[in-house]
Amino acid sequence: MRPDVLLAMGPGVAERLLGEAQRTRLEGLARADCRLVARELAAPDPEVAAALAEAEVLLTCWGAPPLTAEVLAAAPRLRAVVHAAGSVKQLVTAACWERGIAVSSAAAVNALPVAEYTLAAILFANKRVLHTAHRYRALRGRPHDWLRELDGAGNHGHTVGIVGASRIGRRVIELLRPFALRVLLFDPYVDDEEAGLLGVRRVPLAELCAGSDVVSVHAPEVPATRHLIGARELALMPNGATLINTSRGSLIDEAALVAEVSSGRIAAVLDVTEPELPPADSPLYALPNVLLTPHIAGSLGTELHRMADHALDELERYGKGLPFATPVHREELNHSA
Repeated sequence: MRPDVLLAMGPGVAERLLGEAQRTRLEGLARADCRLVARELAAPDPEVAAALAEAEVLLTCWGAPPLTAEVLAAAPRLRAVVHAAGSVKQLVTAACWERGIAVSSAAAVNALPVAEYTLAAILFANKRVLHTAHRYRALRGRPHDWLRELDGAGNHGHTVGIVGASRIGRRVIELLRPFALRVLLFDPYVDDEEAGLLGVRRVPLAELCAGSDVVSVHAPEVPATRHLIGARELALMPNGATLINTSRGSLIDEAALVAEVSSGRIAAVLDVTEPELPPADSPLYALPNVLLTPHIAGSLGTELHRMADHALDELERYGKGLPFATPVHREELNHSA
């Protein structure tokens, strides 16, 4: 069965998501026009409106418009959404679940590069690479006793605290196994038995912050996690510790974080902030103990094709009448990304 598929995603995304191999495979699996990409579904142009009326599956990615009741009314044949990215919270509405639309996400695939970025950040943090690079630049060739200054640095015997046993958090834990690091975990949905299977020790958040050389945040963005890491938790972190955030900016009380990193007491690696784009006068841009990146930990470049391949695998399963390998269920969204 070759279902009718409509692409819906933000400007420029489809061109980067689908390489030649992916476009060829998509056109073999489904009746799809890779040149037609819907940016707007609530009030689409006639060509998109006609394709939406026939579509059985939407292939979506970043920037896809929300699937409101109005949109679904214009898509009477729609049965499934295959999202070639992570979270579907901004895309899938209550109307989708009420209609019984099947939803798949590439969140597990997108978790891989985020975990790799985090691993690199953890290993660099424990080696105090950011600090040392700035000091080395300032010294400009003058002799210096690095062994003395970096006494206590390194990736042997230090403690990493993982906040949230999400897909990414679990992948980070897995990637840390070859290293001589102790791993603590805070997650209210994980019990001691499961923590043992993961090879970590489950502790309260305060204990994790106080006992970790690096704290890495991987909890989902839900109302209960807003400012999960606040002034109290930051103050508990040891001098010289590093906070890593690749989750969402809202999980950190940024005003409290700016105060701590401005003092120089702790360092931070931030791939996400609140707001997403910090204002031009934000201290985070200039502080030598802060590594600030523009939300690049997730899939980019060639990694986008991996998400596309996963989405096409799901589309192939759908065409064969098989359930999705990575379905999204409505109840999961209350405590996941």
